[in-house]
Amino acid sequence: MTLTLYAHPLSSYCQKVLIALYENGTPFEYRMLDSEQANSELAALWPIKRFPVLVDDGRTVVETSIIIEHLDLRHPGPERLVPEDAGSALDVRMMDRFFDNYVMTPVQRIVSDSLRSAEARDPQGVAEAREMLDRSYGWLNKVMDDREWAAGEAFSLADCAAAPSLFYADWVHPVSEAFAGVRAYRRRLLARPSFAQAVDEARPYRHLFPLGAPDRD
Repeated sequence: MTLTLYAHPLSSYCQKVLIALYENGTPFEYRMLDSEQANSELAALWPIKRFPVLVDDGRTVVETSIIIEHLDLRHPGPERLVPEDAGSALDVRMMDRFFDNYVMTPVQRIVSDSLRSAEARDPQGVAEAREMLDRSYGWLNKVMDDREWAAGEAFSLADCAAAPSLFYADWVHPVSEAFAGVRAYRRRLLARPSFAQAVDEARPYRHLFPLGAPDRD
């Protein structure tokens, strides 16, 4: 078995896949995207140049949710991240999409805006993104009222998505005390060894995150 992951530790979507790999102790080569050579290899594998990208014995796999499903199918470990039961798997996939689309997407919109020149910024777009995050926090707070993990009692693909999403979301648009369930869930994610490892690996790069909280978490 030869697995190579092209990734950067600060990236939320890279952390999502790293969590899945660390959950099952899956061996892989970490091809960190911190050099022209690694970036050139990435571009040759995936001209879209988005990461992470997984190479499995010559096969290129892209998109985080697909990568994790691929690992679950081709390199299963003790932690099943997508349930075999079709109905349960659908619940997991729905929550995965929620975190990517309604938490991480508005976070990225806010972060991207902060990197623009002052005259190119989009205050209305940022306000809409913050409003979306508040709505997402409110919905998730109700969902987590009787759950330990995003889709129930078992850690899954959905939690791989949730961990970096909520980690950075709270830096960009803090989760208020009114959403105690979300705050508690975020703490459980941070205590999960697989995510704690990903967080620690990203610490040296925190200064690159424009809206970060380097003295927290």
